[in-house]
Amino acid sequence: MTPMTDEASIADETIQVLRQIPTQTLIDALWVKEWPSTYIQGARPLQLGQSMAGRAVTLRFVPHRPDLFRDKPKGVESAEYVAFEMCGPGEVLVIDAMGWKYSSVGGDIKFMRLWQRQIGGLVTDGGVRDSVALKEYGFPVYSASTTAKQGPSDFWPWQVNDAIQCGGVLVRPGDAVVGDDDGAVVVPRSMVGEVIRIAHEREEVEEVIKAQLAVEQCSPGKYYPFNERTWQLFEEKTGKKRGG
Repeated sequence: MTPMTDEASIADETIQVLRQIPTQTLIDALWVKEWPSTYIQGARPLQLGQSMAGRAVTLRFVPHRPDLFRDKPKGVESAEYVAFEMCGPGEVLVIDAMGWKYSSVGGDIKFMRLWQRQIGGLVTDGGVRDSVALKEYGFPVYSASTTAKQGPSDFWPWQVNDAIQCGGVLVRPGDAVVGDDDGAVVVPRSMVGEVIRIAHEREEVEEVIKAQLAVEQCSPGKYYPFNERTWQLFEEKTGKKRGG
């Protein structure tokens, strides 16, 4: 297990703010700062209408091999159960399943513990079993698929709270993970404050654009993507400066 860095943890109040921001707006805000896309590819909501935000606890799976199975910790010391106990309402468990979408990272009995822990959410680029039971548990789940397959024939949980990939995105422990009906995104911990600022500004600008397009009945290209006309319009309508 790799220890967390000394960087300050994202506050619960900030997590609640992130929960209210659409994932696409967070992606756009990171793009403004020239960060690569942090959309977790393949992780789709198990059911619609849920919102998710929390600090990442990471878990990495590795391919099955008999000697690894012999060597890995067993019972409550197994990596997934160690990770579970690190989770609560402010955490999202992010599982690197190597994109093996029809291989199960867990199901009903295992994830009952996540329900007991009142986890903030679960995200994986693999599959989950027992989808009916998981929907009843009620915590947000984002996965590449549902599956009837067992996981052990394919892979095993191995490492907790190190940097992982999930859906082609780097996830570090303590990063923010946010989900809605459009999917799940990662907001690097070091960028959270700036991303929230930009996201709120962009939401305000887009409302101004939509109102103006309704009046002018013109092509969106006049103001979108954002350009000098956009910012001039924003200043005229709100009295605010860009980045203010």
